[in-house]
Amino acid sequence: MQPFVLESDAVRLAVPERADVAAIVDACRDPELQRFTTVPVPYDESDAEFFLRRIVDHGWSAGRECTWGLRSPGSSLLVGMISLRFADDDIGFWTSPAHRGRGLMTAAVALVADWAFAHGGVDELYWEGFVDNDGSAGVARSTGFRYTGDAPGLHPARDGSHPLCRTARLRSSDDRTVKPGWPVGVSPSEYSRDPAVDTRGLDEPIGETEPERP
Repeated sequence: MQPFVLESDAVRLAVPERADVAAIVDACRDPELQRFTTVPVPYDESDAEFFLRRIVDHGWSAGRECTWGLRSPGSSLLVGMISLRFADDDIGFWTSPAHRGRGLMTAAVALVADWAFAHGGVDELYWEGFVDNDGSAGVARSTGFRYTGDAPGLHPARDGSHPLCRTARLRSSDDRTVKPGWPVGVSPSEYSRDPAVDTRGLDEPIGETEPERP
C-alpha cells in the first residue's frame, strides 16, 4: 500500500518522515505519553528511527497498518500520531503535550474513520485505552464510538501484561453523535467540524503505536 494524505480544514495527516525524529523523541519523552503507551523508556533518536523503519514504513508496504503524522494545516510541525491496524481494525493515537486540548486528535480520528469505512474495507472500528485515560476515551466518545465495557487489552503493555482497558466500537452505519453509557469522568471532546469554533478537546495519548524492540 502506498502512503497517502488525509486532510480537512482542521488537520493534515501524512506519513511521518525522518525530519520528524526530533518531534517524535520530544513527544515520547512525555511522562503522560509513556504512561499510556508502550513506547520504550527511556526514549531516544534510535527508538524513533526504529519506529519509522519497522512500524511506519513496513506497516504501509505490507498493507498491515496505516500510520499518519498529525499536523495543523500549513504547518510542518508534527504534533501527534495515529495508526489504523487492519488485523483487528483498531486505532491507536497520541498527541504531543503542547498541542492537547485543541481538538486535533478528535478531528484526526474522524478523518481516519471516514476513510476506513469508505475505502479501507472496514465495517467496524475498535478502540481501547487504559481505564484511567479519560482524555482519550473522551476523543473516542466524541467521534461516536459506543462504550462496550472493560476487558483485558488486546495489545500487551510494556511489561507484557494485558491490563484492564475501556473498549469501544464504531460501525460504518453508526452516526457520529455522542452515545450514552460511557463511565463517569469520560467527557466528550468539544471538537467541531467548523474550524472557526474554539475547541477544547481532551486529547491524550492512547493505545499502542510502537512496540518495544525485540
